[in-house]
Amino acid sequence: MAGYAEFIQKYPLYDRTHDIDDLRQREYARLDRLGQVYLDYTGGGLYAESQIRAHQQLLTENVFGNPHSSNPTSQAATRLIENARASVLQFFNASPEEYVVIFTQNASGALKLVGESYPFGQSCHYLLTFDNHNSVNGIREFARTRGAEVTYVPVALPDMRMDETKLYTYLDRSAERSRRSLSTGSCAQHSSSNNLFAYPAQSNFSAVQHPLEWIEKAHSKGWDVLLDVAAFVPTNLLDLSAIQPDFVPISFYKLFGFPTGIGALIARKHVLGKLHRPWFSGGTITVASVQGDKYYLAEGHAAFEDGTLDYLNIPAVEIGLKHIESIGYPVIHERVNCLTGWLLDNLTAMQHSSSEPLARVYGPVTTRARGGAVTFNFFDKVGRPIDHRFIEQEANKVNISLRTGCFCNPGAGEIALGISKPELAACFSSPGHDQRLSYDDFRLCIDGKASGAVRVSVGLVSNFEDVQGFLRFAEGLLG
Repeated sequence: MAGYAEFIQKYPLYDRTHDIDDLRQREYARLDRLGQVYLDYTGGGLYAESQIRAHQQLLTENVFGNPHSSNPTSQAATRLIENARASVLQFFNASPEEYVVIFTQNASGALKLVGESYPFGQSCHYLLTFDNHNSVNGIREFARTRGAEVTYVPVALPDMRMDETKLYTYLDRSAERSRRSLSTGSCAQHSSSNNLFAYPAQSNFSAVQHPLEWIEKAHSKGWDVLLDVAAFVPTNLLDLSAIQPDFVPISFYKLFGFPTGIGALIARKHVLGKLHRPWFSGGTITVASVQGDKYYLAEGHAAFEDGTLDYLNIPAVEIGLKHIESIGYPVIHERVNCLTGWLLDNLTAMQHSSSEPLARVYGPVTTRARGGAVTFNFFDKVGRPIDHRFIEQEANKVNISLRTGCFCNPGAGEIALGISKPELAACFSSPGHDQRLSYDDFRLCIDGKASGAVRVSVGLVSNFEDVQGFLRFAEGLLG
């Protein structure tokens, strides 16, 4: 296996990222002290020690109370929450006149807010891609319940990118249908159509980065756009003054590791007005009455933040954003790009003595328009897939943290693994599978095909030795 000299010769821009090596020694020394090879950044980011110290100092030097009051401790908590809200807008270069930040438990919570509140109806359309996280797929259940059409745009092997011609056809067709339906009042509110297009800026399966230009293309056809950025923003700048999706769900732990349990929905104010929540709760109303059987929702973000916010952890969001700003996206992106390229070069070159390739990568095998996750399966010397669960067990023995399964992205997984629609239909209609289906049952249904994959993802403080450690592990599987 080639070494560092060959790596630098092929990826010379890596030399510009050595500030991250210093950062790793200062802030993430526990990785090397504990002998951990962390390669699951798409699953979760890592926190810096200084983030924890700053948050601890904030808590130990102040007194904070429930923000739903006007007493001194409540006001102190409210100020920190609003500072964090403003820092999110600033970090993503979003105008406070254009966008609002709604704090949620995570990106999935943000997506549920959109799904349960979006005004789907007859003749409306929910358009999404095969390549989506399950929390985006789940919105289809809200859409179907209200009579909206649901359509998936397929991805194609080998790179698992979208067929743009089909996408534009769907956008045009539904836009025309909505124009016709406006005269009858269906799928219409405030003289506008209620069609929603959802896709990821970066796949959490293949790491394909889908074109952000689709946002304005969809807008020009009258669509609202939900852009899932959870896998994108840890290593790529999202400038909401340059691109303007209507709904942007995010989990902050993916960006900087701490806090977990805090996410946000960044929403355009004029589209937020379309949403109608199916219930109210503490914190979301101005007035509610039992005897009067009436309630009045608060305005803006307050109408969507149920109960008491996690006011002791939300201030850590601002601390984390400042940490990322201090490093800068250019150096983070360059480092991830170089390491991903080296990982792909070496993994795809490995062959058994029989000349069978060791690994089959699902997605691009170059660094063009892709992120730092590489998803694949290992195969033995006669071409049989090696169970991804066995790979994870073996990696665990040498302290390599990677991820296996379908990564909550069944559409991409089904295409990558060659699991057909008829196979799935037969599986789901089998006796006993109408209500329950275990993972083991599913494996039996697909008759020996790989049911999942291995995902290795580099991130903020990954280094050359992390990737080399994994490649040495992979070499040990050659026969």
